[in-house]
Amino acid sequence: MIRHSYKRRTNWIIFTIALLVVGYLIAAKSEAAVESSKKSLSSVQKKLIADGFDPTKITRLYSRPQVSFEADGVILLFTYKEAQVDYGQFTNNWSIRKAKEYIQKNKADLTRIEKAYGVDKKIITAILLVETGLGASVGTRSALNTLSTMAALTDPVVRNKLWDLIPDSKKISRKKFERKAASRSRWAYEELKALLKYSAREGFDPVSIPGSFAGAVGVAQFMPTSIMAYGKDGNDDGMVDMLNHADSMASIANFLKSHGWRPGQSRKKAEKIIHHYNHSSYYVNTILKISGRLKS
Repeated sequence: MIRHSYKRRTNWIIFTIALLVVGYLIAAKSEAAVESSKKSLSSVQKKLIADGFDPTKITRLYSRPQVSFEADGVILLFTYKEAQVDYGQFTNNWSIRKAKEYIQKNKADLTRIEKAYGVDKKIITAILLVETGLGASVGTRSALNTLSTMAALTDPVVRNKLWDLIPDSKKISRKKFERKAASRSRWAYEELKALLKYSAREGFDPVSIPGSFAGAVGVAQFMPTSIMAYGKDGNDDGMVDMLNHADSMASIANFLKSHGWRPGQSRKKAEKIIHHYNHSSYYVNTILKISGRLKS
C-alpha cells in the first residue's frame, strides 16, 4: 500500500510539472504572438503620431489587448471578387417581403427623411437590404484592427507576412499583390484617421466599433471618410451613430443627394448616382430592381 501510494504521488507530481511546462510554453507562444502582432502595427502608430494624433492616446490605444494585426479579413481584400456576390438573393420574394415590412415598421423615419432630402425611401431601403440585410449583418470584425492592418502594409516586413499567410490556391501574382497592397495601405490609412476622428467626435470607443472585412461601418456600411463627409443625425439625438437605423437612412439620403439625386430624375441619372455608392453595375441594377419591386 505504501509503495502504490508513493507511486501515485510521484506520477501526480510528474503530471503536474508537465502541465505547468505545457502551460508555460503556450503562454510564451501566445505572448510572442501578441508581441509580433503589436510590432506589425508599430509603423502605423508612428505615422499617426507624426500626423498630429496625441502620442499618449495612440500608444494607449494600440497597447490594448483587443487591438491586433488581423490578417484573415484583410486577405479577403486580395481574393474577393464582386462578381462572386449573389445579388439575386436580395430580389427574391422573401427579401422583398422583409423590405416591405421594414418600410412599414420605419414608415415615420423613412417618410420624414424622404421629404427632407428628396430621396425615395424605396431606394434607401433597397440599399440597407443589400448592404446589411436591413441591419441584420453589420459585420463582426474590429474596424480599427482591419484598417490598421491594411495601413501597416506600407511596411515591407508586414507585407511579406501577409503574403505568406495567403493560401497558395488563392494567391494573385506577387507583382499584382504589391501594387494592390500599396494602393490599399494608402487608402486604409486615410480611413483609419477618419475612424479615429469620428469616434473622438462622437465619444465612441474606437475599439468597440464593428465593421466588415473592408472596414465599412454600420447599417449602411459607410467607410469612415464617408461618415465624416455625409453622416447625418437622423433621429435628432445630437450624434451620428451608424448603428442607428434613422441615422443610417439620413446618411444614405444625404450621400445620394450630395451626388446629385433629385426627385423625378431619369433611370440613367439614378444609375450614375448609385454607382458612387458602389462601383458595380450589378449592384446598381440590383438596387433599382428592388426599388421597382417595392412599388408593387
